[in-house]
Amino acid sequence: MVAIKSLALILATYGAAALVNAGMPGNDSWAEAYEKAAALVGNMTLEEKVQLTGGVEGEQNGCVGAVAPIPRLGFPGMCLSDSGNGVRASCSWNKDLAYQRGVAMGAEFRKKGANIALGPMVGPVGRTVKGGRNWEGFTVDPYLSGALVRESVIGIQEQGVMASTKHYIANEQETDRTPDEGRLAISANVDDKTMHELYLWAFQDAVKAGSATIMCAYNRINSTNACGNDRTLNGLLKTELGFQGFVVSDWGAQHSGVTDALAGLDMGMPDTEGFWGKLLVQAVNNGSVPEDRVTDMATRIIAAWYQVHQDKDFPTPGIGMPVDVLQNHTAVDARDPAATAVLLQGAVEGHVLVKNDKQTLPFNQSLQKLSIFGYSANTPPLAYPTEGDTLATWLFGQAPIWGVDVYSSVIGPLGTLWGGGESGAITPSVFVSPQDALVAKAAQAGFTLKQDLTSAKPVVDADSSACIVFGNAWSSEGYDRPGLADNYTDTMINTVADQCSRTIVVLHNAGVRLVDGFVNHPNVTAIIFAHLPGRESGSALVSLLWGDSNPSGKLVYTVAKQDEDYGPLLNPVSNISNPDPQADFTEGVYLDYKYFEKHRIEPRYEFGFGLSYTSYDYSHITIQSPSASAANEYPTGPIVSGGQADLWDHIATVTAKIGNKGSVDGAEAAQLYVRFPGMDAKQLRGFEKPYLKAGEETVVLFDLTRRDLSVWDTVAQKWKLERGRYEVYVGRSSSNLPLKTYLTI
Repeated sequence: MVAIKSLALILATYGAAALVNAGMPGNDSWAEAYEKAAALVGNMTLEEKVQLTGGVEGEQNGCVGAVAPIPRLGFPGMCLSDSGNGVRASCSWNKDLAYQRGVAMGAEFRKKGANIALGPMVGPVGRTVKGGRNWEGFTVDPYLSGALVRESVIGIQEQGVMASTKHYIANEQETDRTPDEGRLAISANVDDKTMHELYLWAFQDAVKAGSATIMCAYNRINSTNACGNDRTLNGLLKTELGFQGFVVSDWGAQHSGVTDALAGLDMGMPDTEGFWGKLLVQAVNNGSVPEDRVTDMATRIIAAWYQVHQDKDFPTPGIGMPVDVLQNHTAVDARDPAATAVLLQGAVEGHVLVKNDKQTLPFNQSLQKLSIFGYSANTPPLAYPTEGDTLATWLFGQAPIWGVDVYSSVIGPLGTLWGGGESGAITPSVFVSPQDALVAKAAQAGFTLKQDLTSAKPVVDADSSACIVFGNAWSSEGYDRPGLADNYTDTMINTVADQCSRTIVVLHNAGVRLVDGFVNHPNVTAIIFAHLPGRESGSALVSLLWGDSNPSGKLVYTVAKQDEDYGPLLNPVSNISNPDPQADFTEGVYLDYKYFEKHRIEPRYEFGFGLSYTSYDYSHITIQSPSASAANEYPTGPIVSGGQADLWDHIATVTAKIGNKGSVDGAEAAQLYVRFPGMDAKQLRGFEKPYLKAGEETVVLFDLTRRDLSVWDTVAQKWKLERGRYEVYVGRSSSNLPLKTYLTI
């Protein structure tokens, strides 16, 4: 009776589109996969179909989860493996690079016999500034995140590996993310309009790109567990967005049997003990769950397998996984030249230069002595700190000499951060630290390199031509960040700057890192947010320092002047005394730069900001009249993967001329923002990154779709083109927008 009620509600709300939710072949590229899946699943017993819906122990062959094979039908099973993620990919503002990165990751997973890459991540989006997993996602902006996840999904799946876009949905803090000692998981209370315009946006792009699977999250949404939420799984994802793949739980995020099955969960990981298995067979036999629903689960799983062609020449699941990799971590295959090039370029474009006074960078040939300082310059040990570890005891196994607790402070492991902690972490099979690369550069160029990577208050040689201070900002799954700056690192930077007239600060940061503790020191002449550079950390940095590469990365978050500027979005919600913790998302879509603009707060460095060694000029903005399809307030097209087909109709096209007016070749991430009628802030709605030689000009083109210019109508339950005048801006960042025009609809 529960299932009939749910289906009736879906049909009443969404009409014929609900047929997609029943596992019927969609009217797009999934049809052939569904036809094959229906044939295979039609030969399965109930027990075999149920077997597909739950994981079995798989870590013994390198998998973090596994689906058992069905030998009699030729189904070899599946291996699920954690997927390395990182904020540096989005700081590139480079769609082609995101695609190439996806291709390289997919190729690596295929070699390892990993059927499913547990990524990319678009949730959390970064609502909570101190969120522990923000670094794993792309950005706080849904448009930028959606554009990059689309390219990532396509790249991964072109290699025959399933992408599992996560964590669905509104999973915005680590604090209270799971039930604990009688307390429920945090409930993210999100209104319908905000859900569509912010949190669902990038998932919609992932579905349109064909993401084979979506991973549901640990948190609750409006008081219902994410992996048992009929509204978000059956209603939004499978019906409104026409999602054809399967929903997999985060590890241990399944909390019920019959309810989760009816709500739209298709696969429980790492197992379904206590919920499904024999109990699901029993639920079907006693009428609690219709067998058609179990058939739907199995069909979705097998259709995804066919959709990426894993029935053809795919390695045996789990075979080939390297045995020397830290458990649950992803290693980079150093033997793949194509992947190496992508890794290096990704690291280069993930560095963001935010200050460069007195022509400090790039270095020139007159550099005689370079002094480097700080705990984040060298290769870290292959382990992570544990609670109670200090910088001294963790590295040397001795009594504290600095008194810095790396577990509870914002300082992370000694050594360069190549990634953050836990399931999104990476373990490169080889690694080039900044120290390694600078030693090699000194040997090649003939300058003197002085090193002190352990002193809290270093003494600088008076004849140093320049000094680099390395610090970091650690973040990990499992707990939210305690702060956005630390006195230890700020003191070290100021100590060096007091003695060195050209001090460069390089921060390996897993998210926002405040700099006002040292930014105004007259001798701090350059600051680089290196983010999490991965394997080619040192190679990328040296290339940028000496001008072999021109900085082109830009921030994907706002750096405030002080903690208080972030307002209520700074800290995670914590209701320690409440067994039913709640987080009310009352700010709506006004996160990050939109929050700052709405409340007229001046940031230190705005969203989209990043310096270059050259200068760019913007001119000649044009916009065409709205297309004929703009006459319709609401979309009228059929449901395909991603929602109604005409949501992606082009309504208008904006062009602008960009010229490289400097003497250095470089790439510029041009950005388009739109202020909707009645909105209190602009929103990103386009970006392009042309590479321009010195003196070269080009015209960039931004296509604005129906979805780009629509708001969610909660009454009609559709995207609505607002009538009125839209302000359209083009420029270098969210605050530096020299071009403006208008679009009237």
